[in-house]
Amino acid sequence: MSLTVALAVLAGLVLAALIAHGAWSAHRASPKRAALEVPPARVEPSLGEGQAVPAADPDEPVRTPAPALRRPALRLDALIDALVTLTLDAPVTGELALAHLPASRRAGSKPFMVEGLNAETGEWEAPTAGQRYGEFQAGVQLANRSGALNQIEYSEFVQKLQTFAEGVGAMADFPDMLDVVARAKELDAFANPNDAQLTANLRANGAAWSVGYLQQSAARHGFVAGALPGRLALPGADDSAPPVLSLAFDAQAALADDSSQAAVREVTLALDVPQTPEAAEPFAAWQQAIRGLAGEMDAAVVDHDGRPITLQHFAGITVELHSLYRRLEARDLAAGTPAARRLFS
Repeated sequence: MSLTVALAVLAGLVLAALIAHGAWSAHRASPKRAALEVPPARVEPSLGEGQAVPAADPDEPVRTPAPALRRPALRLDALIDALVTLTLDAPVTGELALAHLPASRRAGSKPFMVEGLNAETGEWEAPTAGQRYGEFQAGVQLANRSGALNQIEYSEFVQKLQTFAEGVGAMADFPDMLDVVARAKELDAFANPNDAQLTANLRANGAAWSVGYLQQSAARHGFVAGALPGRLALPGADDSAPPVLSLAFDAQAALADDSSQAAVREVTLALDVPQTPEAAEPFAAWQQAIRGLAGEMDAAVVDHDGRPITLQHFAGITVELHSLYRRLEARDLAAGTPAARRLFS
């Protein structure tokens, strides 16, 4: 073999090696992709022509629709609402009540509700067309995670409710503003130190994850698509309940045109403690999801400052949660009850 030919062969081998190394490096740097779990194509007999249907892209975000939640009507509760009685001289129709309800039933950051006493059933309910009501009651929430009801918010509530009362011909009996605000501050003082939202971050040790890979891994632990991009949820046993756990990641990655190349390196797994009953064991579900996902996705478990979360941390949280549940129960605001869900929202 001549020297020229030998050099050409050697150059070709070096070039091939460089190409192979580049391809290997690119593959290593690309996000982990979801496993293909469906045949590459299938024949759908109903098409009549044996037309092949392309397989779903395994890295397309999971489009599982969030289950429709059947939420019961919220009820006023003297524990967390400032209540107002609206007295009528004679029953009025649901249509009249609906026509005069405020367009927005919020006073600042606080929601309020209006209920009617059904003249036929004797039950309190949200005003409904086709029904007649012999009395109304309303209530503005005293506190939530935005803080205590203040004088400006209470005044806005009074103004909106007075307009409704005039429209339906009712006489409203409002509690004293200073008493209401004092109650609101006291409730907020209780709620603040007894609120708890546990979060843990799962951080990729090696290759990042594609959105499809992340959603496929989470789906194996019961998570479904949430209402917002970049959110997954572990539903509760009760359709009316909020999710037991939420898993959040970069919304921009969730909305990317090419999800297979949208790299996610960190996700946050959260438990909103007052929203779920203690009997449902949400803390155990939180730990199980953390350990399972961390093992499957090769991730480190860290707090918001990047420090590792260990078994000792979990043990300490268990003791604190037990005390928290008891304090909420003593106030008749046990975790997972409608009143607790409203207060801690």
